[in-house]
Amino acid sequence: MAVHIVPAQVADIHQVLANHSRYWGDRDLRSLHLLALVQEFGSTCLVARAEDGIRGYLIGFVTPDGTGYVHLIATRDDARGTGLGRDLYAAFTAAARAQGAVRLKAITSVANEGSVAFHRGLGFEARVEEDYNGPGMPMVVFTRALPATP
Repeated sequence: MAVHIVPAQVADIHQVLANHSRYWGDRDLRSLHLLALVQEFGSTCLVARAEDGIRGYLIGFVTPDGTGYVHLIATRDDARGTGLGRDLYAAFTAAARAQGAVRLKAITSVANEGSVAFHRGLGFEARVEEDYNGPGMPMVVFTRALPATP
């Protein structure tokens, strides 16, 4: 079944939230799904759509200093291990680069070993920043420079 990565619409995020556990399991991350990000940064918020619905999505934007920041990325439980996360990142990288991004950045909790392994597999450097999300709230910060295009 073909998967097409396209810009996200607000209705897509509503669909994702209706099936939240298929993407996030027992972790309740609904509050991180800021519809304003989709409204304001539509070209860098992406969904991977197939006949059976949204298989994965990425919410991101480009900062004024040229950082392509990935706020959320998730694949549906039946799409994990298919390379879809890598494909979403590739599509985001292209969209972010078109807006002048020269580097990528993302964060995750220190306990999220799957995210750390995934991002390292994509070539990101990972470092723990203490108090990143407030006192006593360390986060893993991922960064990767984008090579100059010819």
